[in-house]
Amino acid sequence: MRKPIFFLFVMACICQLGMAQVRSELLTRDQVGADNLPAEITPIKAPFEMPQLKRPQFPSLQVKVGLRKRDRNRMVTAQIQRAIDQVHGRGGGSVVIPEGEWHTGRLILKSNVNLHIPKGVVLRFSDKVEDYMPAVFTRSAGVEGMSTGAMIYAFRQRNIAVTGQGILYGPNMQSELREKGINYGDFDQHVAYDKPATERFYDLVHQPRVFSPAFIGPVDCRNVLIEGVTLVRSAFWNVVPTYCDSVIIRGVTVNSETPDHIPCGDGMDIESSRNVLIEYCTLETGDDGFTIKAGRGIDGLRVNRPTENVVIRYCLTKTAHGGVTCGSETAGMIRDLYVHDCVFDGSTVGIRFKTRRPRGGGGEDLYYERIRMQNLKGSAIGFDMLGSALYVGSQSARTPMPLNQFTPLYRNIDIRDIVIEGATSFLKVIGIPESPAMNVSISNVTSKTKELMILHDLNHLSLTDCDLSTTGGSQIDILDGRNMTFRNVRFHTPDGQVSMKKGGPLTENNRFINCVPGL
Repeated sequence: MRKPIFFLFVMACICQLGMAQVRSELLTRDQVGADNLPAEITPIKAPFEMPQLKRPQFPSLQVKVGLRKRDRNRMVTAQIQRAIDQVHGRGGGSVVIPEGEWHTGRLILKSNVNLHIPKGVVLRFSDKVEDYMPAVFTRSAGVEGMSTGAMIYAFRQRNIAVTGQGILYGPNMQSELREKGINYGDFDQHVAYDKPATERFYDLVHQPRVFSPAFIGPVDCRNVLIEGVTLVRSAFWNVVPTYCDSVIIRGVTVNSETPDHIPCGDGMDIESSRNVLIEYCTLETGDDGFTIKAGRGIDGLRVNRPTENVVIRYCLTKTAHGGVTCGSETAGMIRDLYVHDCVFDGSTVGIRFKTRRPRGGGGEDLYYERIRMQNLKGSAIGFDMLGSALYVGSQSARTPMPLNQFTPLYRNIDIRDIVIEGATSFLKVIGIPESPAMNVSISNVTSKTKELMILHDLNHLSLTDCDLSTTGGSQIDILDGRNMTFRNVRFHTPDGQVSMKKGGPLTENNRFINCVPGL
């Protein structure tokens, strides 16, 4: 009898030493984010093949936009656009905005042009739809059409950049641009999916609504750099590369939360793009923070372009629905994502996975490492695959349905070396009965939360070398959860016990090995 007890004691000591080392190695809030941006990009390391991305290079030509004091209360879109067109026509270079506060509509970047917005520059973007016309090809909320595009837009350009330490403001909260935008949940009511995307016009002429513009939104571009700028009060999502390849986003600050809470004010949405590096950014958003997407439902399945090869490192998420979120637009598949050395402080969920039955696609081969989460308002790690009736009606019900092209999945997810300092629960999985979350591995975690776990519709979970403390509950809620292994897990609960609530005919083959207390 003494040998098993001694063995458990030794294993517990080894586990504690390993977790103590992880805690000491994890970066803190004051070591990540835009305030810590280094001058150079260090080599990229990832658990998949990833190119060593480099900043695009620009010719030495520099043109300063000719703006004067008398222009400060006027729209200066034409002057800035003229400078961009001129530099592009001369082979490329930098367009520099002079110090001051200026008002503008949509700006369109061209190949080999760096739009430089230095410190001391404030760009205020227009409230009026007409200042984002004529309609251009765009994708909004995972759906293609002809509409406003983005406030800073580019289409099929190469070697482009937005740089500097200037501040960009979106339209006022009471504005035509916001009032005429299609609400996130209303796209299916407005979009004619039977028409080609280039024949779907949302410009207040052909249709009474518009696609709310992203802040910075290159479409089908290559070699893109967005660095240093601050974005405040977006109309919709903030930084949204769509169908792009080789994108670097670094040192960007986003605030779509205070003092104005922006619904759908996501910080960064990587849409059906590949080879993306995001580093040293700080987000405080009215919706998700760093978000990975790949198209929505029938339109996303038609396009069928994945998001892949994305690295997010040394970033800070403050207020956000999710620190890093995959979905819920997942039609073209999300794969090969690596998030490491980040801090989520004050978000709702830390690591978040979303999708819905009508969305299709899903996510696979997703890696998370060395992440500190603190002061979370929801689950530290959360899977929300059913959604709500508000957006998908009866398909949000936990009633098994036949598999079809619109049934999404999440599988092959590795999460390790995590510290959680305050959340409602450690792990919450709400899968889809006919498409459960699959192959989730979580290891080397120190966690302090109110509750333990909810595991609904999950197949193959490995939870290893974890120290889980709770202040309010000691229950593991399992519903059709199967093939789960808990190994070397120490539970610290108010009553010193752990209980299980089991349900569903598929709940089976769940093992607890060297856990304290034992189950």
